[in-house]
Amino acid sequence: MPQKVDNAAESAPAESSGVKSARRAVDLIETFAANDVWLSLSDLHARTGFPRSSLHGLLRTLLEAGWLEADTNTARYRLGVRALICGTAYLDRDAVVPFATEALERIREKTGFTAHFARRNGTEVVYLETRESQRSTHLVSRVGRTLPAHATALGKALLAELTHDEIEALMPSTLTALTPNTITTLEGLHAEFAATRERGYAAEVEEGTLGVRCVAAVIPYRIPGTDAISCSMPINQVTDDDARRVGELLAETTAELGQQLRRAGIR
Repeated sequence: MPQKVDNAAESAPAESSGVKSARRAVDLIETFAANDVWLSLSDLHARTGFPRSSLHGLLRTLLEAGWLEADTNTARYRLGVRALICGTAYLDRDAVVPFATEALERIREKTGFTAHFARRNGTEVVYLETRESQRSTHLVSRVGRTLPAHATALGKALLAELTHDEIEALMPSTLTALTPNTITTLEGLHAEFAATRERGYAAEVEEGTLGVRCVAAVIPYRIPGTDAISCSMPINQVTDDDARRVGELLAETTAELGQQLRRAGIR
């Protein structure tokens, strides 16, 4: 009598293998995104720990799909144009971006400084739009760049939306210092969050970039807030009173923007 074949059992290993390969492909793309140099097979093996045989297949597949580019002279790879196309598609389909862009242009016009729109992603902030000041001498961010939330006014404004317990669960015990002024203790951050909630905007002085101070306010259309707008100012061009006035302008502008988004049904 023929034995019954368990199709589910047979398909499980293949499915598991497919999921594993997909996960490795994603990890590989993120490895390239985290490094600004061309990477060889040996570099990737050292960074990911993936078997060289698997890396060969993954690299070939991603290269053929346009996610990677290859330098045939050095046998090294970097991200391809497909990564940019997909990243741009994210912005093109985000209903908040056009409204935020208009707000950034108004802020730049009123202050003369660079304005940014960003979204929190875990313990980082991702810059989604920037309007650079013509007199800016510091390229603080570019679209798609990520920075640690604890070291930016944008991130501190968004983290202040969370409860004490949520912050404790989210943030690592050791915080990276980007400059000598970066706050690297949770105790120090909690004090900053309390001040942020009190005044309605976050502030930092040379915590993320030397020579630059920033203020930022959350766009209140989600609870907790996920998006914020900031203004970056060369430290030698503004006083504390100037920074306070810009912070109050941001708080006012983001409050209006939040109402605008809610009226448009954007959540």
